[in-house]
Amino acid sequence: MATGTEPQPKSGPAPGGGVRDGTRAAITAAHLRTDRWWLAPAATTAGLLAFIVYSTWRAFANADYYAAPYVSPFYSPCIAENCEPMHGGPNWEIFGSWWGLSPSILILIFPLGFRLTCYYYRKAYYRGFWASPPACAVAEPHKKYTGETRFPLILQNIHRYFFYAAVPVAGILTYDAVLGFRDENYEWGHMGLGTVVLLVNVILIWIYTLSCHSCRHVIGGKLKHFSKHPVRYRMWQWTGKLTNRHMLLAWTSLVSVALADLYVYLVASGAFDDPRFF
Repeated sequence: MATGTEPQPKSGPAPGGGVRDGTRAAITAAHLRTDRWWLAPAATTAGLLAFIVYSTWRAFANADYYAAPYVSPFYSPCIAENCEPMHGGPNWEIFGSWWGLSPSILILIFPLGFRLTCYYYRKAYYRGFWASPPACAVAEPHKKYTGETRFPLILQNIHRYFFYAAVPVAGILTYDAVLGFRDENYEWGHMGLGTVVLLVNVILIWIYTLSCHSCRHVIGGKLKHFSKHPVRYRMWQWTGKLTNRHMLLAWTSLVSVALADLYVYLVASGAFDDPRFF
């Protein structure tokens, strides 16, 4: 060969191992990309870190998560006895007085588990946090690749089960949004800015949930003859269009759920009063 890419002699692995072993082409540079390929994983890392810091603070705060009639999505449904009483809200005292931590920890495991195992988020934090790989055509620094065959990454394979748990959670958030059409005295027929915030959030949550690859598989993944199931075929096509925008929906719904919690926090803490439209 005259291109200078002859394989290295197989006398042993090259320093570094992994993709840099003896089977790698004889290219001295770590990669040949000249663009700012690191911007995307860096932005992803910054965005996810910001959400992790904020959600951790709010999850353990155990305060200012209910401002009648609004409840933070981080604390709904509230399934511990130490929850703040919410008139007509999702108060299910499954965990008794022995539970002393924030009640949000009991419920956040399901939507967070759904997102952590999401196919798009895997790509996002595999590149952003683990550099596996950091970008296309950029070699990863790890000496050995095991994929999702070992603990803890093998837990990614239970994504479909987190999807089943995420659906009822989205249903409960829908119930919370409907309750937002009450005033602070629980009278129906009112609408405030908080109502709009909760409605937009739950719509984005639903669209993101339905755009999940597991949802698409549940609807039509096992069908052998689409012609015999026209309704499921139409639904499968519709979810397929949503799946094409899964990355956008993942980010917009992540931002919306944080903003919804922030809004309830600001109202509950007395930072400002909820503006009423009628």
